[in-house]
Amino acid sequence: MSWDAKDVALLKQLWADGQSAGQIASRLGYSRNAVSAKLKRLGHKRGHKPPTTSPKIVAVPTRRPALAAACGRPVDKVVSKPKQVPTPTKEFTKRELYAMLADAVRNTG
Repeated sequence: MSWDAKDVALLKQLWADGQSAGQIASRLGYSRNAVSAKLKRLGHKRGHKPPTTSPKIVAVPTRRPALAAACGRPVDKVVSKPKQVPTPTKEFTKRELYAMLADAVRNTG
């Protein structure tokens, strides 16, 4: 389906009026992508909205954990077990590593 002069003129008019590509497409009977591509070929594009001069920055309130005393029923026992922290591995010095390597070489020969 090709664009005729009447459709192109209406496309330019609707775009200048501020209608979206989807609205123009439904009115003209084309797909939104076809309208967008034609507008791009014609050199028409929407200008970017300017950033606000004084943006309003609002801090997000932090959630506070509920206190145990605020619980509706009494706590009889602790259900969860404490997490076990893995023991750190021993780090060897260069001298110890060299001695281990020398022992390994002696034992394999």
